[in-house]
Amino acid sequence: MASAAEGLREAATPATGADIYIAGLSKSYRTAGGDMVHALQDIALTVAGGEFVSIVGPSGCGKSTLLKILAALTSPSTGAVTIAGAPPEQSQRNIGFVFQEATLLPWLTVLRNVLVPADVARIPRAEMQPRAMALLDLVGLTGFHDKYPNELSGGMQQRAAICRALLRNPRTLLMDEPFGALDALTRDHMNIELLRIWEAQRSTIVFVTHSITEAVLLSDRIVVMSPRPGRIIKDIRVDLPRPRSIAMVNTPEFGRYAQHVRSLLDGPAGAKAATGGSPWQ
Repeated sequence: MASAAEGLREAATPATGADIYIAGLSKSYRTAGGDMVHALQDIALTVAGGEFVSIVGPSGCGKSTLLKILAALTSPSTGAVTIAGAPPEQSQRNIGFVFQEATLLPWLTVLRNVLVPADVARIPRAEMQPRAMALLDLVGLTGFHDKYPNELSGGMQQRAAICRALLRNPRTLLMDEPFGALDALTRDHMNIELLRIWEAQRSTIVFVTHSITEAVLLSDRIVVMSPRPGRIIKDIRVDLPRPRSIAMVNTPEFGRYAQHVRSLLDGPAGAKAATGGSPWQ
């Protein structure tokens, strides 16, 4: 096993056949007031199948915009993007998206919410219901399938949202600060739950977060971005052993990764990114 010090090296280019391939990607747009915003600049990134990659950076650096491009919710201004070898708009079957808020439909039960992607794809519910129930079991929501969102805690709602994103067994899961609205204890629990789900499903995950601790705990790699226009400052491979636990946060090895990411964000390229005052955020 590589040491933590060795793990602070810049990550090598992943093997060919990557699940996600981005080259020369830039994104600019005009605001309603007529101002031109340059959100992303010359992004180059590959993510291998089954990798867990987190993206950290200051607010407004284009992290969420990058996820939206990968999900075909918006288009790049320049550059090439492929998911599983095809453009994002042709790869939506292979993509699941989890937002910061659970965005469950309040008038549907938990099971019906999880089955929404089947409804959109016009797949008979009966065909997908066994998988939906299995996913609910996987995330610890056994017996809650007939409850409504307002009967669940915030963490339970997010688990249901993850089930919905995984329903059609996507190769790639995009997660935009999915636990940012949760309290600290629930967030810790959800991080471990997500790792357990990922170990079982092995989707490729691209995870946007403002939390350095969360990024180190979860990731195979951490992509550190600059302020707008967002550029990749460094791509760090995290060689901490798996399975991981919250207890690892207090180890020297974990601390070295967190401090390294913090130094990049607080350095000249990071321009003292607004991710909070503590290296343990």
